[in-house]
Amino acid sequence: MNTPSTQRREIHPIGPRNIVARPPGSKSLTNRALLCAALAEGESTITNALVSDDTRYMAGALRQLGLDVREREEGTRISVSGTGGRYPINRVKLFVGNAGTAMRFLTAALATSAGNYVLDGDARMRERPIGDLVNALRQLGGAVTARDGEYPPVEIISTGLRGGTCTIDGSTSSQYLSAVLMAAPYAQNDVVIQVTGNIVSAPYIDMTLRVMRDFGIDADVPESNRYTVRAGRRYRGTQYTVEPDASAASYWFAAAAVTGGTVRVNGLGSESIQGDVRFVELLGRMGGTVRQGADWTEVIGGDLHGIDADMRDISDTAMTLAVVALLADGPTRITGIANVRVKESDRIAAVATEARKLGAEVDELPDGLVIHPRPFNAAEIDTYNDHRIAMSFAILGLRQPGIVIRDPACVAKTYPTFFDELATLGA
Repeated sequence: MNTPSTQRREIHPIGPRNIVARPPGSKSLTNRALLCAALAEGESTITNALVSDDTRYMAGALRQLGLDVREREEGTRISVSGTGGRYPINRVKLFVGNAGTAMRFLTAALATSAGNYVLDGDARMRERPIGDLVNALRQLGGAVTARDGEYPPVEIISTGLRGGTCTIDGSTSSQYLSAVLMAAPYAQNDVVIQVTGNIVSAPYIDMTLRVMRDFGIDADVPESNRYTVRAGRRYRGTQYTVEPDASAASYWFAAAAVTGGTVRVNGLGSESIQGDVRFVELLGRMGGTVRQGADWTEVIGGDLHGIDADMRDISDTAMTLAVVALLADGPTRITGIANVRVKESDRIAAVATEARKLGAEVDELPDGLVIHPRPFNAAEIDTYNDHRIAMSFAILGLRQPGIVIRDPACVAKTYPTFFDELATLGA
């Protein structure tokens, strides 16, 4: 492979390989664990933590709030001295870049404490909606405001969260519900959350509940889409190990599909708490062979066929599937992912635009894409400062010559070593 620059990276095809990959720790689990550890009483140690822009923003914000957050082993081991929901510094402006989990989770957590806080982000973060979360917190007595009622920056002038009942629309982002769930134990009264609409990325809610449980708090889920969290309880400091990131693993599984090789990911199997591990089921439907144990998953590439896929629950992997679909023998229809239009980029539009550069015919739907494979053109891929666009299209370059990724450095958001690891495949 060519020596990388900060501006562009050419990917060279490889033949079928047997690869054992271990992606870094899960971003979603790392940031959930960091928040619960900060709110906890006592010391927590988080191992196999992800080292990336998003987790640095979360850890950095906690330090600005006065918490003792110490990193060891190049940042993959983090010790947090919890303060029981009290923040030593209670008047501060926090900048979280384009880290959606940090923005949403901290907004809810800070609303439970006395203080004056402002949460802001980069230009794209200021375009990403947060109004549903702000409205839910206001229903619970939180003094929270957002620009135009809908976008960051968010200001919190709080004496605490009263609690009670709130309603959240689950169709835009599961992070709103996760944020309220994790903060709810620190409200003055019980919190009841009624979710309306179809929850997108629903497995992430199960992940949130599991992390809360690991830190000592159970939420009541007596009926569908209604959650109750009892007041007066506190997270307990604990030893927490982060699983490999299932969303990041999707790129390696896709590498098996596009090259006809075999990829095994250890540490991520049938007992994973991450919903995105189900991505491999779609590769199986497309013609791959999937094998799985409790703590490992293996994909063997085969002849690729077009499929219909509702990816509502695993929308972060939709871009990966779309790129694999470019090599199938017929069209692939991906639906249920309207929410990805308000991620780091409008991912539906971005995938459609870049796939057309490569020669594909793409029908853009309100909630997805229909991809009609066609003979390939060489192309430089614009990434829209979106790590998932960069990594997805890079995997295609393992099969098709002439793929160049612009702004490869954007992968630092969640997977800083991605291109270095990809380069080893061609060594």
